[in-house]
Amino acid sequence: MIRRDLMLALSAAALALSACGKPAEKAAPGAAPTELTFSILSAENQTSMEPLWAPLLADMSDQIGVRVKPYFATNYTSLVEAMRFKQVHMGWFSAAPALQAVRRADAEVLGRVVDAGGDATYKSVIIVRKGSGITLDKLLACDKTLNFGLGDTQSTSGTLAPMAYLFTPKGIEPSKCFKSVRSASHQANAFSVANGVLDVATNNSVGMIFFKRQSPELADKVEVIWESPPLPESSIVVRKDLDPALKEKIRQFFLTYGTGADEKAAKQREVLKGLAYGGFKPADNSYLDPVREMEASEALAAARRSGDKAKIAAAQAEFAKVSAEAAQSRAIAPTPAQ
Repeated sequence: MIRRDLMLALSAAALALSACGKPAEKAAPGAAPTELTFSILSAENQTSMEPLWAPLLADMSDQIGVRVKPYFATNYTSLVEAMRFKQVHMGWFSAAPALQAVRRADAEVLGRVVDAGGDATYKSVIIVRKGSGITLDKLLACDKTLNFGLGDTQSTSGTLAPMAYLFTPKGIEPSKCFKSVRSASHQANAFSVANGVLDVATNNSVGMIFFKRQSPELADKVEVIWESPPLPESSIVVRKDLDPALKEKIRQFFLTYGTGADEKAAKQREVLKGLAYGGFKPADNSYLDPVREMEASEALAAARRSGDKAKIAAAQAEFAKVSAEAAQSRAIAPTPAQ
């Protein structure tokens, strides 16, 4: 996110729905826009997320000279569709929906998040209630005794990573492995595990920080039994058709936010602290290559399960192509500064 709806999700959804069909304000042909819209996943609920992002959007408005307003949505698909239909100009996306925005919403990556510890990655995790006796071996036994919670179907850490790194390599299909499988936000899954509604659920390392901050007593009731390899952190995505000069102002805002030594920069770092971020670094669409590789790996596994030779050959060719392109990007790109 933060790659990251329970009590107030309905109200957040209502706010998001009320914005549907209302495209972002349009300027006259040739004129600079008078207002920009920035999308934010409100799976943790809008009441908790809006105060964290409002100061940053206010600072952006001041620096680029155009008012920036938030657009809250309760799931990743809504974020991508809002950008596709020009209801928003830019937004904070986790890796998998960022890739969908690039593919389907005429978008591009202009920066990436660095967490509070200086890392440009985070991890998918699987959590259980403390004292439940559920271990990773018990999870992988596939005896249909456990109620399991995945994330949003478009979530990198909530669905794609645990499938690509844990279940698929072991030939496990969750729908055939567990008593029940449901998809929900990270916050909803964390609450459900802590309260015994779910036995096991996915989450991510950043989501657990927010859960601990917002509900420390409940957070103390859960524990992690699996972590994924590092995943690309969230990114800042903008529509390609945004005015190039304005796009560059936005880029510079994020890349310099909280980096100075004056009082203004110190206040900006406090804003970043509230978001559990350390700042932002440059990035382009190649930043999402690890997600493309995970997707291609999952598609290849599905083709192999089907037994269809033509599908297997096509998926193998696509996997090889994606892997080669990702390797080339890594070879020519400078090592990202942390």
